[in-house]
Amino acid sequence: MPARDVEIRGEMIRLGQLLKLSGVVDAGSEVKDVLAAERVVVNGETESRRGRQLHPGDVVRVAGEELRVARGA
Repeated sequence: MPARDVEIRGEMIRLGQLLKLSGVVDAGSEVKDVLAAERVVVNGETESRRGRQLHPGDVVRVAGEELRVARGA
């Protein structure tokens, strides 16, 4: 399955914000639970910090899908 682009406005986005923006979680309070229960992989490395900074081109695998950070218009 190809990665789904998630457009961001600036130069970076935090992992927790990306999970909320992409619809993986409904509320910020759920991010910690997802990171604890799921294997979240950022650019091939397991990640557990919701504050991890992501930039356009980064790829996140979580909840059975792949998300690619893309710069918005």
